[in-house]
Amino acid sequence: KYQVDLSRGLTNARAAEILVQDGPNALTPPPTTPEWVKFCRQLFGGFSILLWIGAILCFLAYGIQAAMEDEPSNDNLYLGVVLAAVVIVTGCFSYYQEAKSSKIMDSFKNMVPQQALVIREGEKIQINAENVVVGDLVEVKGGDRVPADMRIISSHGCKVDNSSLTGESEPQTRSPEFTHENPLETRNICFFSTNCVEGTARGIVISTGDRTVMGRIASLASGLEVGRTPIAMEIEHFIRLITGVAVFLGLSFFILSLILGYTWLEAVIFLIGIIVANVPEGLLATVTVCLTLTAKRMARKNCLVKNLEAVETLGSTSTICSDKTGTLTQNRMTVAHMWFDNQIHEADTTEDQSGATFDKRSPTWAALARIAGLCNRAVFKPGQENISISKRDTAGDASESALLKCIQLSCGSVKKMRDKNPKVTEIPFNSTNKYQLSIHEREEDPQGYLLVMKGAPERILDRCSRILLQGQEVPLDQEMREAFQNAYLELGGLGERVLGFCHLYLPPEKFPRGFRFDADEVNFPTSNLCFVGLMSMIDPPRAAVPDAVGKCRSAGIKVIMVTGDHPITAKAIAKGVGIISEGNETVEDIAARLNIPVSQVNPREAKACVVHGSDLKDMTSEQLDEILKNHTEIVFARTSPQQKLIIVEGCQRQGAIVAVTGDGVNDSPALKKADIGIAMGIAGSDVSKQAADMILLDDNFASIVTGVEEGRLIFDNLKKSIAYTLTSNIPEITPFLLFIIANIPLPLGTVTILCIDLGTDMVPAISLAYEAAESDIMKRQPRNPRTDKLVNERLISMAYGQIGMIQALGGFFTYFVILAENGFLPGTLVGIRLAWDDRSTNDLEDSYGQEWTYEQRKVVEFTCHTAFFASIVVPPAPPVPPPRRLLFPGLIWSWSGAGEAGRDGAEPPPPDGPCPPPGPETPPHAVCGVGGTGGRPGVTVPTLCLRPRRGWEGAVSVCPPHPRLCPSVPSWWGRKGPCLSVCPPRPGGRVCPSLRGGCTSRPLCWSQLGSVCPSVRPCTRRHRPSVPEAPSVYPSLRLLSSPGAVCLSPRLSDCPHVCLSVPRTACSSPGLSVRPSPALSVHSLAVHPSLLGP
Repeated sequence: KYQVDLSRGLTNARAAEILVQDGPNALTPPPTTPEWVKFCRQLFGGFSILLWIGAILCFLAYGIQAAMEDEPSNDNLYLGVVLAAVVIVTGCFSYYQEAKSSKIMDSFKNMVPQQALVIREGEKIQINAENVVVGDLVEVKGGDRVPADMRIISSHGCKVDNSSLTGESEPQTRSPEFTHENPLETRNICFFSTNCVEGTARGIVISTGDRTVMGRIASLASGLEVGRTPIAMEIEHFIRLITGVAVFLGLSFFILSLILGYTWLEAVIFLIGIIVANVPEGLLATVTVCLTLTAKRMARKNCLVKNLEAVETLGSTSTICSDKTGTLTQNRMTVAHMWFDNQIHEADTTEDQSGATFDKRSPTWAALARIAGLCNRAVFKPGQENISISKRDTAGDASESALLKCIQLSCGSVKKMRDKNPKVTEIPFNSTNKYQLSIHEREEDPQGYLLVMKGAPERILDRCSRILLQGQEVPLDQEMREAFQNAYLELGGLGERVLGFCHLYLPPEKFPRGFRFDADEVNFPTSNLCFVGLMSMIDPPRAAVPDAVGKCRSAGIKVIMVTGDHPITAKAIAKGVGIISEGNETVEDIAARLNIPVSQVNPREAKACVVHGSDLKDMTSEQLDEILKNHTEIVFARTSPQQKLIIVEGCQRQGAIVAVTGDGVNDSPALKKADIGIAMGIAGSDVSKQAADMILLDDNFASIVTGVEEGRLIFDNLKKSIAYTLTSNIPEITPFLLFIIANIPLPLGTVTILCIDLGTDMVPAISLAYEAAESDIMKRQPRNPRTDKLVNERLISMAYGQIGMIQALGGFFTYFVILAENGFLPGTLVGIRLAWDDRSTNDLEDSYGQEWTYEQRKVVEFTCHTAFFASIVVPPAPPVPPPRRLLFPGLIWSWSGAGEAGRDGAEPPPPDGPCPPPGPETPPHAVCGVGGTGGRPGVTVPTLCLRPRRGWEGAVSVCPPHPRLCPSVPSWWGRKGPCLSVCPPRPGGRVCPSLRGGCTSRPLCWSQLGSVCPSVRPCTRRHRPSVPEAPSVYPSLRLLSSPGAVCLSPRLSDCPHVCLSVPRTACSSPGLSVRPSPALSVHSLAVHPSLLGP
């Protein structure tokens, strides 16, 4: 077929002819999108379209005004320029973010080997890999990268690492034998760009360039049509919604303007103005900045986002298709279990060997460790003495490296072991024998040799007639064979790779020192050996993955494993990390439990499912959809890159937002097709990183959960930002509408609208990106892209119909008040617009007959604009938070001291203590009372008393009373509780501005803000007494209205703003009683209602 001599190779002339015919051995780059096209997409795509339309309409309105008027207003011109500037700046910013992502095909090129060793005309020559042609004889050795797809014609211990292509972590043996119909699994094919890890091989090139498996994957990844991200679709939906509202309002008032008698040109200007007023100018920048802030926050958590829109997409994810090797596992083979002395032991891989589960002094373990160390070609790379053993790099295949590290940890230096037992000869592992054998000089016997062997357990056992138990060789009887079989099946069922180990002490009389062993013509025994034990290895799951999978499940996210590894191994790892929950069975498990054929099991009875790639190849789309719909826990094993792509498309057909994780070349098509592709930053290939939208810098699957939370949070916060931004649309539109309908002076100008949209609105809207997550953010189901929109009708109605209307009413209130204060009552304003805006009119009369010039009117108008602006953007004072427990209504904080001192974090002043009993130096209390609910269930109003403050003229303290003064006071109140000192106010001053001189007869006031009245000394105790429920004995508490703080006055008539009235009754009766006092007689008490709490 290839017209090549298998010993001499191609002739140079024939090779040149094929090179011209097939082209160079290189991947053809796909047509790339020019940079100017990418920039234009950012400049004119998505939300930018709405702003461009607004800018064009502004320029159109300005042009109409310029044609109609001698001195047209420049407002529309300014607005158009600002809108265009906003689009250009945000477009440049988005383009910069996209430009940071490099092209996929560049990474494919970087993987192409530079040189290849070929045989042409009987000579071995080194040529550029691009010049390799079909039919060339190529030789590869350990450490080389395969230059093209080639069929093996001879090999010696050749193993290749296909993990970047198939996802299988274990190096694969390559030999001339054809073993499988699937080209990815047969042993006689080496693939372009895979690595030869050991041995040598010679093969004939069968495919080059784009025709290689690697080339087909490249074409698959680069040729995929990528769908729009969910956030892009949300923005498109939002644009349609806003455009519909704007056009509806614009046309409505265009028609209304014509009905009211405006000219059609004026009506067109009004139409344009209303449409532009509906455009939230700052929203594009707000969304971009919010996404960027979240992307930076995620980068700090090891999630590098390449595409800004991917931030929100991850939060919408409902299905994660995860690769196994390197993503869920550590991509590092580790010894997991050992079987010797007829017992299974768990391997101890800790550095300090603190987790050993067996006696390391066992002679059987010593023999097993010696075989694993000697019959092993792996070595540590130099210069790693200060690195922990488990993290050292090795030269050798994954299984032998795992054995090397295990023995080094358990028994010390393997190098010293090998130096004391030098290797004499060896037979490398091959697919025919399925074992590896080596012969060593014995340290303890200078005249003897030791033969050690490892390999496939069943092959090793077949070569043995004895078994080592407790250090003694005993015959290998049927009972021990069954014990071996049980252990082998148990370890294999865990998805672990099992190796058998045996040895033989060669008799010195037959094999004296210096004997010439021949590995080709075997002149030493390879049967009747002594079986020592089993060791099993696995690529262990990452420690944080099970918890991350559990969080995904509680967040309503389905996790599917998609791997090229063996189904048993994939199932074991899936169970280990929680993808298949404990107790959930597959069809095979149910069949085994019921002892019936698999065909008799109803597939719907199995919650879990393991699908083999060969079965997937024969499935229709409907059958795949059935599996995805009916099973919650799914594992796909032995899958090809094309099949991974089919799985992703199947999930998307179910309406899922799909995230795909992976690190190999084989994952790149699926990464590209998914709604969001997530590549591994450390172990990931360049190809997978370029195809992905996000890169996990720490290769930790658990970081995805953090990313999902951040994605959900940014969706919530974007919703809040948009709602906040849209609320100012109505107060911006309604002034314009009233300007048209009522013919009044313009309440809000274009410049102030820009100040609102691009100034005051943008920063608070962006600040919402820092809003903390709700407590249930990872416990709710993923949002449904069809129903849960970023901007929906409810949000529009809330922003426009409720909050926006309230803001507009506030703005109009300030507008009419300012004009009224300047002489223009609301009735005068109707129909005054034309005269108001006429530059030639300088004698316009107001409601009181005063004449106003044009300049004077404009000053008032601009004042109105400013006031309207302030009423929209300046928030009202926040409500005072209610105390956690009311003690004295409106006077005292809660027991925790949550007042001004508590809020500032400062310690409050020491308390004065409870009111002391009356004595010669202490005047009696003025007022006392009993506890109750104040007529409101759930609010306890304890007793209180007033006493003069010594040293403070006119000051008193409000404290708990002493039981001797008020016998009805419950004993639990006693001397516990806070007290508060109050000082005389200045009538009409800062402390009690509401008094306005009303409380003139020695009033006393306590201001809510202690800093306002320096002599106020709030004091409270930190402890909380046990306060029993009291009956409703305070029915006389009634609430009126008061803007003041607290007023204590001898006469009720002096405090017209009293809000808490206290009747004169006895101490034991319901209510608050009054006792006469020579120091102070108080009959009334006023409390600011804001202090009363709910």
